[in-house]
Amino acid sequence: MWFLNGGGEMGARMRSHEWSATTLGPPDTWPETLRTMVSVVLNSALLGTVLWGPELRLLYNDAYAPALAERHPTALGRPIADVWGPVWEQIAPQFLHVMEAGEPIFERSLPLMIERKGQNELTYWNYSVSPIRDPKGRIVGLFNQAIEVTGEIRAEQERAKAEATLREVNETLAQQVTKRTQERDRLWQNTQDLQLVIDLNGVIKAINPAFTETLGWTANDTFGKNVFEFIVPDDNASQGALEHVRGQKLPTFENRYHHKDGGFRWLSWVATPEEELIYASGRHITAEKEQAEALRQAEEALRQSQKMEAVGQLTGGLAHDFNNLLAGISGSLELMQTRMQQGRLTDVDRYMTAAQGAAKRAAALTHRLLAFSRRQTLDPKPTNVNRLAADMQELIQRTVGPAILIEVVGTMGVWPALVDPSQLENALLNLCINARDAMPDGGRIIIETANKWMDDRAARQHDMPEGQYLSLCVTDTGTGMTPEVIARVFEPFFTTKPIGEGTGLGLSMIYGFAQQSGGQVLIYSEIGQGTTVCIYLPRHYGEVADDEGAALVTNLPRSEQGETVLIVDDEPTVRMLVSDILEDLGYTAIEAGDSAAGLKMLQSDVRIDLLITDVGLPGGMNGRQMADAARVSRPDLRVLFITGYAENAILGNGHLSPGMAVLTKPFAIETMAARIRSMIEAGRDVKRQRLV
Repeated sequence: MWFLNGGGEMGARMRSHEWSATTLGPPDTWPETLRTMVSVVLNSALLGTVLWGPELRLLYNDAYAPALAERHPTALGRPIADVWGPVWEQIAPQFLHVMEAGEPIFERSLPLMIERKGQNELTYWNYSVSPIRDPKGRIVGLFNQAIEVTGEIRAEQERAKAEATLREVNETLAQQVTKRTQERDRLWQNTQDLQLVIDLNGVIKAINPAFTETLGWTANDTFGKNVFEFIVPDDNASQGALEHVRGQKLPTFENRYHHKDGGFRWLSWVATPEEELIYASGRHITAEKEQAEALRQAEEALRQSQKMEAVGQLTGGLAHDFNNLLAGISGSLELMQTRMQQGRLTDVDRYMTAAQGAAKRAAALTHRLLAFSRRQTLDPKPTNVNRLAADMQELIQRTVGPAILIEVVGTMGVWPALVDPSQLENALLNLCINARDAMPDGGRIIIETANKWMDDRAARQHDMPEGQYLSLCVTDTGTGMTPEVIARVFEPFFTTKPIGEGTGLGLSMIYGFAQQSGGQVLIYSEIGQGTTVCIYLPRHYGEVADDEGAALVTNLPRSEQGETVLIVDDEPTVRMLVSDILEDLGYTAIEAGDSAAGLKMLQSDVRIDLLITDVGLPGGMNGRQMADAARVSRPDLRVLFITGYAENAILGNGHLSPGMAVLTKPFAIETMAARIRSMIEAGRDVKRQRLV
């Protein structure tokens, strides 16, 4: 049975099949034509079958077996009608036509419903059917080859479906685009907003009727020209806006366009890029701009009026206060002169004390003015605010009286602050006096310190830099304030006290001091619930000296070894007073009235142990510049600046060079003497260490 050799699984099955039970009989009795065709089918890579005899019994190869599914392998040798059942009914007419007419057929993509794994499945086939003839030319069977193309057909169907869906989507989009284009065209023609199309270089491609109506320029006037030819050159923001649009940002910006008949119009624009073009929509805002200009002028006039009113309040209050102080000073001096002429010297001390007290109050008033203007001369030092508040408790208690209880609550581990301690003491005392005035029937004042961290949100809310702060808060149980009063409480010269009982500089002074120190003042108050005022000072990252403070000495320190001091001040009275103080203490005093004379003396060979100089000087240089120039040839020169005004930028904003210090006018003789002695001795110590 050579014709059954090979053939894989089906070859083996044919060799072992019980053919005697079929009408085909044993294979060795098969006609030569059947043997040849079976051999061809078994060794074919395509799905192949031989349908033999009137019953068209099925003989097939391995490639055909999967198409049979669960019908394999029982289908071998059986009539095809029995094997395929309903499927055979679909294809029988074609197969039987070939048997009868002897004409071969070829079908493409024939759909067949085949049962597989218990379910009907629509499949597709390409197949051919050819007649098999015996040596006498009679048709004795059929030769069938097939290829299943179900996967390809389904893929093609999905592709066709997707293409149909895409066509539908494209048609919808086209309709939408057409509708949007029509709407945009209507908007372009009818809107009151100016429409402008330019390329990425600013060349105008199109304008709408509103552009022409607003600016007078027609399409012929503008097409192909650069948009910046129509923009007022001073409005440079336009170029930056174009750069932003190129970067896919959508800024809103304003500029002025030249009108064709002269003048200009203010326009507010928004713009967006699309491919190589920029589409801009503009709104005519000239009227709004003119109204805003008028409003700003009115506001400025109101501010000037308020300033003049404030200046009037200031001058009136200052004139009142200074007249009282001058009356005390001049009256005391006149009485001193009269009593001295009369030889009644016992009353001189009393009048001298009165004059000195009035002078000190005048100095305090000027300090408050300078603090309000943030121009007072500060001497910042690392300060333990806990210690400062505790040390002031007794003084505050005496000041506010026994009807008010003072509590000082210091936070453990409180941060130090770099601040002028005397000015902070003054601010704290003022806050406590304000608190006392808000509690006419008595009450309680709580002084608290705390460490505070201002994050970005809180810092913006309170108009202060982000960071760490030391807070000093004064809380009272008084009458409180209305929101309207709170809104104005830091305004200069604003006061709720009766005329003659205050200039309104107290809280303004504290506000100015805090701002000048790099901090802020915040206030919280409710009617009937009391008030809290907090001074925020930047944290100082450094140590605080454990210093009990330098007590003023009654016996003033005197000069040693012929020490010489140069005084440079354009005020003769100041030079005279400082020279007299120095000579009384045994120093050699040299005077100069301006910076040029002072520098000439400093560049000479004259011994000078200390330079005392005003900051504001005539002669081409200020005091700081003169001192710096002198230090070129005298690097160890000690310098004491005396000033009644805050040239803080000149003095380095509290950051003086080593060997320099500042003393605020007016000053006590004891303070001046102690500062002179300490600076000269410090300079001498530096020289000794250098020699060692």
